[in-house]
Amino acid sequence: MAPTYGFVFEHKSTIGNLVKGYIPGLEIDFVKPTNGSKRWHLENNFPEIGLSFNYINFANPQQLGHSLALSPYVEIPLNKKERAMRPVLRVCWGLSYLTKKFDIDENPKNIAIASHWNTYVQWKVLWHLNVNDKVRLEPGLSFAHASNGRSQVPNLGLNIVSLNLGINYKINGNVIKSPLTDTDSVWPSKHEVVIWNAYGFNEHEPPGGPKYFSTTVGVNHYYNVRNTHKWGGGVDVCYDAQNFYHLETSGNPANNWADILQLGVKACYAYNIGRVSLPIEMGYYAISKPKEDGPVFHRIGIRYYCKNGLMFNFSLKSHWAVAAHFDYGIGYRFSIKKKKINAL
Repeated sequence: MAPTYGFVFEHKSTIGNLVKGYIPGLEIDFVKPTNGSKRWHLENNFPEIGLSFNYINFANPQQLGHSLALSPYVEIPLNKKERAMRPVLRVCWGLSYLTKKFDIDENPKNIAIASHWNTYVQWKVLWHLNVNDKVRLEPGLSFAHASNGRSQVPNLGLNIVSLNLGINYKINGNVIKSPLTDTDSVWPSKHEVVIWNAYGFNEHEPPGGPKYFSTTVGVNHYYNVRNTHKWGGGVDVCYDAQNFYHLETSGNPANNWADILQLGVKACYAYNIGRVSLPIEMGYYAISKPKEDGPVFHRIGIRYYCKNGLMFNFSLKSHWAVAAHFDYGIGYRFSIKKKKINAL
């Protein structure tokens, strides 16, 4: 359990009127340590996995109300050696419910959130301070974000920065280490190519306006530095029907669907936790007739790789701080020059 205290980070000046003061909260976690039976336990310094319930009072009951979030997470120790004081990185991705949202009649000033249900992402840096075999203190600093990925507008999103002081009570005491039994999450080559296709939709201003279909075909090449992380580059071909509207209003209407295609080149990074991969991509539109969103795009998300190479994707595409849409899709990972990786 951890009380929290923080503030809404004003990433856009237009949400300044929604910020009324510092925001208290409460976090309740159910956590389970790993025991070393799987390879990713060893690669990530025996991480802990858990489920977090997070409550936030936005100190603005009329416009922002309260937030309730439920999210699975993983906590990865940042050093190998177990010590009484240990730095840890937490990554959360889940779902949040906000009690207040934009309403043209009753809440027109809330231009941050247009839907009650939103995705919830949290990154936290904390320290595990062992008091004894049963009790652990966990002071930390967290950054959280809630938005609907522009499935409804307005959608500037809410960014929350907070300090946390957790108290962890260990029900079962110390963990008994188990022998390694699962090693098949290691991909058998240093180089790999991932080909994927994803679909999404977004809504255009004004609120309640039309929703537009989008799809992306991507090709990523990765170099596996270790089994836990990889760097690379790639190409995206993007089709977003909203660009018909952008070109029309700019006075340069599209003649056909090919006019709204965008070709992007990108740099890629991914951190792997077993079969789960957390990609970060930053790209540039090398070819794009639409100019509305600017030349730079980004993507963060989560991907799951099956043993046979099949990949499932959920990610958020954005143009800097402005969400474009969620991507839901599948892909396939190919090995190049298969050679077993020694990741430990």
